[in-house]
Amino acid sequence: MVNQYKHIFEIQEFSIFYSDFMAVKNVTLTIESNKITAIIGPSGCGKSTLLRSLNRMNDLIISSHVTGEVFFQGVDIYHKDTDVIELRRRVGMVFQKPNPFPSSVYENVAYGPKLRGIKKKGQLDEIVENALVRADLWKEVKDKLSESGLSLSGGQMQRLCIARSLAQQPEVMLFDEPTSALDPISTANIENLLQELQKTVTIVIVTHNMQQAARISNYTAFMYLGELVEFGDTNSIFVNPQNKLTEEYITGRFG
Repeated sequence: MVNQYKHIFEIQEFSIFYSDFMAVKNVTLTIESNKITAIIGPSGCGKSTLLRSLNRMNDLIISSHVTGEVFFQGVDIYHKDTDVIELRRRVGMVFQKPNPFPSSVYENVAYGPKLRGIKKKGQLDEIVENALVRADLWKEVKDKLSESGLSLSGGQMQRLCIARSLAQQPEVMLFDEPTSALDPISTANIENLLQELQKTVTIVIVTHNMQQAARISNYTAFMYLGELVEFGDTNSIFVNPQNKLTEEYITGRFG
């Protein structure tokens, strides 16, 4: 679904702490609807921490707390009245390592809709098929729906996790290094899929792979030591970076 908000996320002077350690420092950033935004930077720079803050996954770490604001479609997601479960339905997440449930392909995808109270088999069948089609997996698994999701290849398992998220009808999908454990062919499949999905879903991807960011993203944010050093359209960041640190990172002088 194409969103009415040009900027689906507006992050304002946002910091994330683990106890006294400041992991993300005073970041201000906008995420545009139905685009792919990549977050790059060396290990430990805070990029995954920032990504996880967009659906409040960091809440699961007891020592974490935040300052500043994150607006999702104009609503502050860190407000005390926020329904975090509903937020995570609308802002889905796919992790670095494929993590299917130890159940059938069908049940992996139907899990979320069932939790939302959808019980009719015909309706569930339609949701499962649609999500697997959108994840470019239907043709490969349509005759294996009753088999374990853990029996699939690595690339198929990652697409199954994407389908599981799509079944929740998210408006945004967060990807944390989604291809780092995959072979080149599976990586290319996922990259092609993300470019197709951006027509209907806003995508934010953390990646160590600068070539990947350059290939698939519309916008790129470069982080270093918890700070947002530079943000802009991807071509400008890679061809004409404005900050010396950005230039040194993308030319491989550190990182």
